[in-house]
Amino acid sequence: MKMVAEEMELRRELPVVIGNVDYQEFQGRLEEIDRLLRESGLEKEFVRHGLMRYEEEGRRAAQEQQQKYRSLGWGDQARVQKLLRQALRCNVARWLTEKEYRRFSRHLAESALLQWFCQMERIDAIRVPSKSTLERYDKLMPEPEVREVVNRLNQLAVGGRVGLDEGLELEAYFSDATCVKAAIHFPVDWVLLRDGVRTLMKAVMVIRRHGLKHRTPEPEGFMRKVNRLAMEMTQSRRRADSRKKRKQVLRKMKRLSRVVMGHARRYRQKLAAGWEQQTDLKSGEVRQILKRLDNVLEQLPAAIHQAHERIIGERKVANADKLLSLYERELHVIVRGKAEAEVEFGNTLWLGEQADGLILDWRLLRDQSPGDTKLFRESLERIKGVFDHYPPSAAGDRGLWSKANERWLESEGVYSALCPRGVRELQERMKEKRFAALQKRRAQTEGRIGIIKNDFLGRPLRSKGFEHRELAAAWAVLVHNLWLLAGLRMEQEQEKRKAA
Repeated sequence: MKMVAEEMELRRELPVVIGNVDYQEFQGRLEEIDRLLRESGLEKEFVRHGLMRYEEEGRRAAQEQQQKYRSLGWGDQARVQKLLRQALRCNVARWLTEKEYRRFSRHLAESALLQWFCQMERIDAIRVPSKSTLERYDKLMPEPEVREVVNRLNQLAVGGRVGLDEGLELEAYFSDATCVKAAIHFPVDWVLLRDGVRTLMKAVMVIRRHGLKHRTPEPEGFMRKVNRLAMEMTQSRRRADSRKKRKQVLRKMKRLSRVVMGHARRYRQKLAAGWEQQTDLKSGEVRQILKRLDNVLEQLPAAIHQAHERIIGERKVANADKLLSLYERELHVIVRGKAEAEVEFGNTLWLGEQADGLILDWRLLRDQSPGDTKLFRESLERIKGVFDHYPPSAAGDRGLWSKANERWLESEGVYSALCPRGVRELQERMKEKRFAALQKRRAQTEGRIGIIKNDFLGRPLRSKGFEHRELAAAWAVLVHNLWLLAGLRMEQEQEKRKAA
């Protein structure tokens, strides 16, 4: 794919800010990331991927597939290149600052530094992308293509082609698993019933507001009833007969939920059959409303059954069969045994880094984790696919150790610094200087995981749907590695200035 020449526009100079060290450090990082994107060729590679996808979707001539490009106002190739570059830089800047689209759009409108980095500080007027455009930027490229960009950046970093005097070492590999919490409330059974009633009635209110009405009481009345029952359920815990009272309230919530489901099904049928004649809704809006109704109508009976089993029947429900949220399906109960949370609700995230903190491999699991021992081997195989060889040594905690992994590492010529599960075996291995040094460095991997989760992914991760959470993890890793390499470049320049 050949890229066409673009006309450069006049850009404003950045204002000189004195007195704020944090701002100056942030500005230095952004300037290094800007040079890193241009000098390494990552920006051109991202634009090239986007052009290939744009042409491929153009050949398919499918209106739905091209809609996201048309909504951005894309036309000729030069404009597509410019917007692809802007999309990459807006994503990087957003993951570094404000994770929410609306807040970042406002921050971008008032920050000259972010406007400079995103290349939109024109002389005459500054056009800032809206929150909807930022969302399209975020979901423009699929996760495999963002992963390719990360792998390319890692190859350049190890090969010494990112502006550093020496390439980063691939001597040791440190990895661990964690849980990425989903943006849901604590999965209380009766709260799922309240959520279902509220979602169904809000959808019905939208349908009625746009002209389609059917014989039913006011939807607001059902919402008030379920809110009162929810408060009654909460207050029943303080009573002496709390178990009996909770069962009585849940029976009322079950009856109300079934009544609401009946009204929602009738409105769903009416909307699907006659939305063109009876409403002023557009086809896309109708699809969204029907999707919202179908999602809750499909899962609410299971939520009612689960609440009945746990509260009225006082029977346990297996974790694999639990419904944790009506809006996020690929979630799991993850027992971590951590101090802050014995049990977490979300997806398992695997992260692996090298000695300098560069993240070499990651994977967000859709299904329940098969075990850290299996994830460890799969991760090393992915690293070999990127760098054509295994790291000379690999370190991990007790969860990664197994006899099978030890034999496999030995057969591949990789030094094993996995922490043995037996105390005596650990004492013996700690006598090895190489093992002790790698285990000491391995403790920093927990800190790296905390940086990714808190500073880059956000806690909790607000992306909805597993595909979007998986894509968010890829963007977070890319931005983290750019941020890390920019910091290493800044340290190298400072050392050179001191030596001079």
